[in-house]
Amino acid sequence: MADSSSTPPAAPADVNSNRSTTPVSTSFRDYIATQWADRDETLPAPREAAAFAAARRQRISAMHPGERLIVPAGPARVRSNDTDYAYRAHSAFSHLTGWGADAVPDSVLVLEPRFEQREGGMEPAAAGHDATLYFRPTAGRDSDEFYANAAIGEFWLGPRPSLAHVAADLALATMPLSALEDVLESTDATTRIVREADRDLTDQVDGRRLLNAELPEPGAEGAIHGGSAGTIDTDGDAVLLRDLSELRLVKDAWEIGQLRAAIAATKQGFDDVIADRPAITAHPRGERLVEGTFNRRARAEGNQVGYDTIAASGPHACVLHWTTNDGPVVPGELILIDAGVELDSLYTADITRTLPVDGSFTEVQRRVYEAVLQAADAAFAIVRPGIRFREIHAAAMAVIAQRTAEWGFLPVSAAESLDPDVQYHRRYMVHGTSHHLGLDVHDCAQARRELYLDGILEPGMVFTIEPGLYFQPDDLTVPPEYRGIGVRIEDNVLVTESGAENLSIGIPRTADDVEAWLSGAAA
Repeated sequence: MADSSSTPPAAPADVNSNRSTTPVSTSFRDYIATQWADRDETLPAPREAAAFAAARRQRISAMHPGERLIVPAGPARVRSNDTDYAYRAHSAFSHLTGWGADAVPDSVLVLEPRFEQREGGMEPAAAGHDATLYFRPTAGRDSDEFYANAAIGEFWLGPRPSLAHVAADLALATMPLSALEDVLESTDATTRIVREADRDLTDQVDGRRLLNAELPEPGAEGAIHGGSAGTIDTDGDAVLLRDLSELRLVKDAWEIGQLRAAIAATKQGFDDVIADRPAITAHPRGERLVEGTFNRRARAEGNQVGYDTIAASGPHACVLHWTTNDGPVVPGELILIDAGVELDSLYTADITRTLPVDGSFTEVQRRVYEAVLQAADAAFAIVRPGIRFREIHAAAMAVIAQRTAEWGFLPVSAAESLDPDVQYHRRYMVHGTSHHLGLDVHDCAQARRELYLDGILEPGMVFTIEPGLYFQPDDLTVPPEYRGIGVRIEDNVLVTESGAENLSIGIPRTADDVEAWLSGAAA
């Protein structure tokens, strides 16, 4: 699998060379390069995701005729000197290549436009673009980088796949990363790049744009301005990022399968937490044990967690993004767990369940829980193709307003509170009800408002429904027995041709089913 090219690829410098004790003698270098067994160079069949990724590339190609599209995976990010954070390629890169957790850092996908001769000159071809994946394969054994460079060395990180292996695996043409320089040399105003993925590469592209641009007259529309204080028109880059985000709004069959698998693994993680309750409640930082137990399952069944696990016990559940997770888990209280397994494909689940720690809801806890469940069910009931995404939130909020008004928490009626200029009930639920889900836990975030919040639902869309009620421990608008209670119920929903499917329906969600789950009686 290791590339055996006689010319070692360009590699990051070893930032720890000042303290290196790696042997440098000629004798050692000659000796370590010899007597290695042959490796199996059998090429794999294309992975299942390859055909779907190719179809996605065709769709983005059609949106950008005649433009060179550069989609970087992004670099590894340093955590503490010579250690890195767990690597994760940019989601747009993974979506267009099918390369997930096994992607090589610094890789770059380039879609090179095709042109054809037509009357009047060369014009973009109907066939679109040629796709090439540039990445750094393993340095050959005839180079010292395989043992001496901790940034990419095989002895340090394991072997990288060969160009031929990745080409077969992803059904995608490959080139060594060093060849990307030729692409950059021809960068001009028609080149588009995902700017946020790799800042160094973006700076190089911007510099080449300035060097290669034919500058229009000052003040002309769309001008690229040079000079020491030069600026660059990046509108085309923003459009590419937007289009790549919107490309993910409707999931294909393979993506939906990945989300189903991520949800199934997430259910296992919740089961593990429930089974570990004795140890969790006995520890002074039981929330940390909840987090660790779930994360262990995520690593066993997938790549890692899709986002920092929220293990919020007691009043911590009123902190919407509580990820400190350093408190005790006390019987008699509720624990809100918001967690999701991210698969090796990088698709993630996003599930929240609120559990009574000792197995049974109190009367007040159940009242709050069932109000949230009613809001979730009301939102799910309206999901079907043709409605607007924001209607889901409105359906949930109608229930939240009704219940808090009935309990006497609002200074006005539910109908009055629902007026956009009033919204008293939002004191107890300030967040939204839904967000798209996929490669990112908050997927498609760069999509236009008219296609997201105001968008029309289509079959294949996947999103969360997650209403909640949160009564802060010092909130004097509610009776003392409600203070410190936080409840959220979150499911992952697929829009079908005729309605919707709750993909996470197999994870207990009614109060009775949750109590049965905790007692071990759930199916």
